[in-house]
Amino acid sequence: MSDTLSETNFVQLEIFPSRLLKPETAQNLLTSIAEIDGIVRLFVHGPRLPQTVPYGPASGLPVNHPGNAVIEVAGQAIELAVYVGSIRMEVVDVDTKEQVREVCEDVLSIPFEFREGNFIPTKQTVTDYAKRGPGADPMMIGMTDPKGKLKDQPVCILKPEDKDE
Repeated sequence: MSDTLSETNFVQLEIFPSRLLKPETAQNLLTSIAEIDGIVRLFVHGPRLPQTVPYGPASGLPVNHPGNAVIEVAGQAIELAVYVGSIRMEVVDVDTKEQVREVCEDVLSIPFEFREGNFIPTKQTVTDYAKRGPGADPMMIGMTDPKGKLKDQPVCILKPEDKDE
């Protein structure tokens, strides 16, 4: 695939809190981060939350778990499918990186690690190809859940107006 994000010089970051975030904390942090200009793409990473009981006498019944919540980020409702264990993102430059760090220090009351590195694939993977095909949008590379079903498209575009530019 010739149209990749590897030709750009985006800075990749990971925010790794010392414990899993509650939905309210995740909402506050993601809302504050979404207000920063210069964020190219972002996703949350963590253990999957079960939607139904997989086995036993209650098999098939919905799970009543406090982590299964709908949060609102940038005016858009998002159903959490994972407990937020880390947040990975691409930003345009170091100034944006420092703004993200300041937001994390303001919002999070727990210790966290703030890392710079390569966390999001920049070239199309086999899973990306299988889920989206050869002509997939370069912004969606690495944003595929390998265990997710095709009908459960959990990718949410928070700033769709920026995509047209």
